[in-house]
Amino acid sequence: MSGHSQFHNIMFRKGAQDAKRAKIFAKIAREITVATKIGGADASSNPRLRAALAMGRENNMPKDNIERAIAKASGPDGETNYDDVRYEGYGPGGVAVIVESLTDNRNRTASDIRSIFSKFGGNLGEQGSVAFSFDRKGHLIYNKSIGDFEKVFEFAIEVNADNAEEFDDCIEIISSVEAFSAIREKFIAKFGDPIESGLTWIPQNYLSLSEDTKNSVMKMIDLLEDNDDVQKVYTNME
Repeated sequence: MSGHSQFHNIMFRKGAQDAKRAKIFAKIAREITVATKIGGADASSNPRLRAALAMGRENNMPKDNIERAIAKASGPDGETNYDDVRYEGYGPGGVAVIVESLTDNRNRTASDIRSIFSKFGGNLGEQGSVAFSFDRKGHLIYNKSIGDFEKVFEFAIEVNADNAEEFDDCIEIISSVEAFSAIREKFIAKFGDPIESGLTWIPQNYLSLSEDTKNSVMKMIDLLEDNDDVQKVYTNME
């Protein structure tokens, strides 16, 4: 019996992982479609598309999915318009939350997100209600395999990035929004495509929360990220 239940658990886990991968692919596909629609299908002259394709590669997204997403921007489905919409509010323990979405139905997305916030005792505010406590920055994320952190850091300073930081599994380069495109080009020329690149929200101050509250925030983030229309979630949780 235990053998069977173990097998069931493995299959369930695999099912859950497959579902998660499908979600990730769907979000990347949406970003590819929007990037193509805005800047054209030529990745060499479309940095947003290039960043989305790099994310697809990093997540082993099948080539068919990528080609379909590009075709969707110019094909008969091209009428599907996705809007970049940002939602802001406060979650458990007063944590500030920014949710970036790409949606083809603003009403549906707003009501989905509002209900997730209220489920955790949070509330959705006006646009700008929490963004003022974050800085808008450009960022690049690379695998540590690109080389020695000291060299990456020196290069970051040389090309006028704000900072480079080393984490357990990656290196992040932060820049001003204005300098971001130029810095990204220089990094790509030297180190190849990043795992992720784009504009991000960095909290000016971090909020320290109890374990219980932290767990609630994590659950809330999971639910938000599970929503098909949500692309990214940012908080000021420590």
